[in-house]
Amino acid sequence: MVDVVGVGLNATDTIITLPHFPEFDTKVEFADARVMLGGQVATAMMACRAWGLRARYVGTLGDDEAARLHTEAFAKAEVAAQFLTVPDCLSQQAYILVDSRSGERTIIWRRDPRLTLRADQLQREWVIRARALHVDGHDPAAAAQAARWAREAGIPVTADVDNVYPGLPDLLRVTDYLLASRGLPERLTGEADLLRSLPRLAAEYGCQAVGATLGSGGVIAWDGETFHYSPAFAVNTVDTTGAGDIFHGAFLYALLAGWPLPKALDFSCAAAALNCTALGARGGIRPVAEIEHLMRTGSRHPAVYDAGALAAARRSAGSR
Repeated sequence: MVDVVGVGLNATDTIITLPHFPEFDTKVEFADARVMLGGQVATAMMACRAWGLRARYVGTLGDDEAARLHTEAFAKAEVAAQFLTVPDCLSQQAYILVDSRSGERTIIWRRDPRLTLRADQLQREWVIRARALHVDGHDPAAAAQAARWAREAGIPVTADVDNVYPGLPDLLRVTDYLLASRGLPERLTGEADLLRSLPRLAAEYGCQAVGATLGSGGVIAWDGETFHYSPAFAVNTVDTTGAGDIFHGAFLYALLAGWPLPKALDFSCAAAALNCTALGARGGIRPVAEIEHLMRTGSRHPAVYDAGALAAARRSAGSR
């Protein structure tokens, strides 16, 4: 039995720090390059474990050196890992270019199609022996199967989705908390305004809450009755890699702690911000006490939504 189980991606990141992002047809000397571990769901599980939760990770690996690194990292952290190994295959790789002036990053990645996690590779016990399930949308058939098992067992499902994949609607119909990248709601609904698209998604798929992360803009979420907005915390940004992954791990922590949605979003924003103060997807995972300190004392980026706009949007959503 564990507290959280994650079904989804892992990645091996080569972080390349640059003095500035290169223009086309130029040469730039890099300041630093190092191999670090990441991946949406894998990183969220590692964060949950760092905060004291018992965690299980389910995902695919190749049979390369990267697989050894992931296996050793999960073992050291005492995360129960169910790896499905693909012979003669490279694990997912990413090269991440980090602009040292802003900390913003650009990701170049590759995932061999043979790494696709299939629904028939999952075991029901991996999922139902947990208090919460976290998935991404990269292998939606497997994620949807895991989510259906969780739904049948009364286990809440959170999803970190950044793009529209074949079969994604089947996953969303069994997702309780969809916290997506900012562009996904428009791609699913055709509506650019999040204050209109989020209620539409919640109604269509029956989610308890639907939200969008906005980078330095924070996060906006709709719970079926009202909007909740949390501006991002202002920190000395070194690298934004993994900020969203840590956000989702923090949301899982808050969900299992029974916190109300506004506090959960604030905690998740604070955890994500602190992770940006160090290099790599998992470089800035901070203790819960430090995250809560930032929540109490930290400054925020300027808000992109004001109370009046949110109230008007709530009334509009309620009238539809």
